[in-house]
Amino acid sequence: MKNRLFLGLGTVISVLGLSQVSALAADSESGTETLGATLPLTWCIPFVCMLLCIAVMPLIAGEWWEKHKQWAVAGWSLLFLIPFAIFHGFGTMGEQLLEVMIGDYLTFIVLLFALFCVAGNISLEGDLVGTPKLNVLLLLIGTLLSSWIGTTGASMLMIRPIIKANKWRRRKVQIIVFFIFLVSNIGGCLAPVGDPPLLMGFMNGVDFFWSLRLAKVMVVNLIILLTVFFFLDTRAYKKDIADGRQKPVFDADTKKPVKLKGAHNIIFLIMIVGAVILSGVLPMKFPAFAKGINFCEGVTLSWAAIIEIVIMLAAAFLSFKTTSKKVRKANNFTWDAIQEVAILFIGIFITMIPALLILKARGSELGLTHPAQFFWTTGLLSSFLDNTPTYLVFFTTAASSGFTEGISTAMGVVPQVMLMAISCGAVFMGANTYIGNAPNFMVRSIAEENGIKMPSFVGYLVWSVSILVPTFFIDTLLFFL
Repeated sequence: MKNRLFLGLGTVISVLGLSQVSALAADSESGTETLGATLPLTWCIPFVCMLLCIAVMPLIAGEWWEKHKQWAVAGWSLLFLIPFAIFHGFGTMGEQLLEVMIGDYLTFIVLLFALFCVAGNISLEGDLVGTPKLNVLLLLIGTLLSSWIGTTGASMLMIRPIIKANKWRRRKVQIIVFFIFLVSNIGGCLAPVGDPPLLMGFMNGVDFFWSLRLAKVMVVNLIILLTVFFFLDTRAYKKDIADGRQKPVFDADTKKPVKLKGAHNIIFLIMIVGAVILSGVLPMKFPAFAKGINFCEGVTLSWAAIIEIVIMLAAAFLSFKTTSKKVRKANNFTWDAIQEVAILFIGIFITMIPALLILKARGSELGLTHPAQFFWTTGLLSSFLDNTPTYLVFFTTAASSGFTEGISTAMGVVPQVMLMAISCGAVFMGANTYIGNAPNFMVRSIAEENGIKMPSFVGYLVWSVSILVPTFFIDTLLFFL
């Protein structure tokens, strides 16, 4: 598996190295500030094809896709990079590639890797029996954790216990789907460490505790989704019992108490969360930390980001060194989930470059004036694009619209209801697709490793359109009209 990963990314990494040399040596005549304003939408074709591959290939050629997805990623990446270099210059291509790889992908994948490692070294042991009531409780706990250790941290910490508890059941897809809805996305709205868009808001002057104002929206979503889940899970539970599935029964004398193994890894989780907060605070308090290693004009790996990466990698290393292999074995720990995310998201990040350039240049031309418009536009784009730059585009658009009352930020004044709409759209609607938020794909991969047949990309869309979209319409009626 590791060999396939290295081979699959080799071509892209080679292009990255070539682009760095080109970017340093060549003069970019296009002007990246205005590039997005002139790019036709046809440049987004490789990105659309990349998404179609993720959606369709597992259905029509699943075995081939599992073995060769890295080549598809490299192929679509090069089909964007090479024509882009020809038409806009190797310097411009190199700068854009470095910006997305150094500025976005590097910290993104290191954070996911660190959380994946540390959470994989924490095992919830004991005799838990997956019933609708217990599943609701576990989903609630995971949702509340998401805001304080991040959606990725909470997802990696809670997914294995909920899978273990429901191992005896046959019908359990709904459990994982609602886990993605709530723990991997909606639960991250109460603090800047919960989801990267909110951290971006904090770095641009939004008060750290402002996002607690989103609690009322989250509570409404929790009530709706947990109610729907309880109904669906109860129906599936009864069918499992009717089919002869035997619910585990434990004697009082032999029942194992619920306890955490590898609990000391919580310290390393706190280290990772602290590193994320530190990377946002340091450049604000000490501008020198905003400087760093300059790769080319406009692309700098800041000292704050370097400190963040070092702390996160140290946490992952210490976690593995101080935890018994038995804990990972109990968790059925493998590297497959993080490898799949690393491979697919490098292609997504590269091929979505033109989409983000166009959005940044023309986002203000969309004519958004109402909170509901900001909520749905931010949300729908965040379902397929990186939600952090999408949030920033519409945050900047709202802040530069000349409002005089609302939340004072580094970009300008944003009415509170506008900021709520943008924040909820970016955080909540990442649940609409598997690629809307990185934990979605990781949870899906871990579930399939444990024998749970998950919906395809399109199948998952059916779940989200049927359940999430009506919920978001209720949000709109209650909070954003």
